[in-house]
Amino acid sequence: MRPKEKSVYGRGNQGGGGLGIGPPFTPPVVKQILIANAVVFAGQILLQGAPIEQWLAVRPVEVWQHFRLWQPFTYMWLHGGLGHLLMNLFALWMFGSPLAMAWGAERFLRYYLACGVGAGLIIATYPYLGVMLGLSSPASLGYVTLGASGAIYGVLLGYSLTWPDRTIMLIFPPVAFRAIWLIPVLFLLTLYMDPGGNVSHTGHLGGVIVGWLLLRRGGTATGLPTWNQLKWRWGRHRMRQKLRAVRWEDDAARPRRDDDRTLH
Repeated sequence: MRPKEKSVYGRGNQGGGGLGIGPPFTPPVVKQILIANAVVFAGQILLQGAPIEQWLAVRPVEVWQHFRLWQPFTYMWLHGGLGHLLMNLFALWMFGSPLAMAWGAERFLRYYLACGVGAGLIIATYPYLGVMLGLSSPASLGYVTLGASGAIYGVLLGYSLTWPDRTIMLIFPPVAFRAIWLIPVLFLLTLYMDPGGNVSHTGHLGGVIVGWLLLRRGGTATGLPTWNQLKWRWGRHRMRQKLRAVRWEDDAARPRRDDDRTLH
């Protein structure tokens, strides 16, 4: 996917406009996170056979019953394969770079880690709630989760709410939409492309929830809607649907003329 927008840095700061594809600059904090993920992945390959995932990935039963409380932090530096790693790093570079430039390194790093750790805690806790409510089996307490997706989804949320009107262009499928719709679109694509359930939707949603709470507390994301605004938008959507239905009924009832033709 590619963010495509009027430039707000580089020449854009000098009054010029234009279209930009990708970040023109990668802040050091983003580079450091990219390198750290790559180094840990290289360590995973070199230490194949060692119980790395057993100790460092999130496993609910290990976190809460064996008190391996470091796992909600360490899981976000591990990845399940090269494709998994590259996809997360690409999203971090593409959307994290402008966010880090706008926020500064310290705030961005705090936000990234908080979203990742918060998502890890939700991943470790949610299965227990499912077992208590009878929605999942006790086997779910032993499921292993790893990857930076919780932190990445927090970054995507921060980007989409900081610049809600920027245009995002997906490579596949080739569609464009406003950045405010980035999270819903990605959730739908993930559900469609992962029918087997190998993706941790709980982790993705956890990163979004933690990011939402942090942005609400900070009050700096211009695109963050309030509950009243959401209700107003839903009411406006319903009104538009009713108006379209009335127009369709009027068009259907109107007698057609001989010159009422469609040319193509």
